[in-house]
Amino acid sequence: MSTFPATRLRRLRQTDWSRRLVQENVLTVNDLIWAVVVSDTADPTEPVAAMPGVERLGLSALADAARRAEQLGIPAMAIFPHIDPAKKDEDGSEALNPKGLIPQAIRTIKDAAPNVGVICDVALDPFTTHGHDGILKDGVILNDDTVDRLIQQALVQARAGCNVVAPSDMMDGRIGAIREALELEGFTDTMILSYAAKYASGFYGPYREAIGSGTVLQGDKKTYQMDPANTEEALREVGMDLDEGADMVMVKPGLPYLDIVRRVSETYGVPTFAFQVSGEYAMIQAAAANGWIDGDRVMLESLMAFKRAGAAGIITYFAPRAAEVLSK
Repeated sequence: MSTFPATRLRRLRQTDWSRRLVQENVLTVNDLIWAVVVSDTADPTEPVAAMPGVERLGLSALADAARRAEQLGIPAMAIFPHIDPAKKDEDGSEALNPKGLIPQAIRTIKDAAPNVGVICDVALDPFTTHGHDGILKDGVILNDDTVDRLIQQALVQARAGCNVVAPSDMMDGRIGAIREALELEGFTDTMILSYAAKYASGFYGPYREAIGSGTVLQGDKKTYQMDPANTEEALREVGMDLDEGADMVMVKPGLPYLDIVRRVSETYGVPTFAFQVSGEYAMIQAAAANGWIDGDRVMLESLMAFKRAGAAGIITYFAPRAAEVLSK
């Protein structure tokens, strides 16, 4: 490369038109998946204290949100349940209820906004009294018993019209088992978005408040979610899930794990998504509320970071606000 003064890198930064012309990455509404908490106790909404600007949505409010997503051009919504604690049990049985909250939510979105994709979380933690993602016995999460339950949960969602089932539990072997079950029932077009590299992170706290699992969680999730110190393990997890039939893979959390996003997207060349989780969202909102940062600017900058790292899309609670800002 030539040196100064023959090369002045600021030349390309002098004007808006030249900056736009040489911009390496572009963030658009097509990159956004709206993370939404749907509730059977909200009427029509309930604020989530730890996540300013986020509300639990009842079904009528969810229909309005779906129509808003369609109007804004947001491709898909990822829905997460908050259910009446009286419906929870040790095994998360309510997750298998074909007339439960999530099947109703899927149909509500499809009726209100047929062109919006629906992504459903496959995990038991919103439905269990102990707050874990699987079947708990004598303090141990039972992998294979949990996978059997997750297969049934995924089929309930597919039968209700879910476009993408997204196992977030981190049990071994669940992608292959779910794929086989979907094929056997004729759901050959139902996609699987695997939370393939999901870390045992401290950034999930506000989400656990949102779905009502935080106060009941017994212990931690370190025996099934990944150690934040590990990278190579993430590549092994992703490779196994792709071999088992995942169509897309997820890295979670997002910003603290952009190196993982980069390595996964470069290694496998498959659609790689990232989740800008509740803790990331809450920190930006809190700092903006205190006047310490420009909230919209930092929101867009954080989302651009995912694109720069190689993410095909981002699940984020900011989706509708980001879509509005990007449209201006």
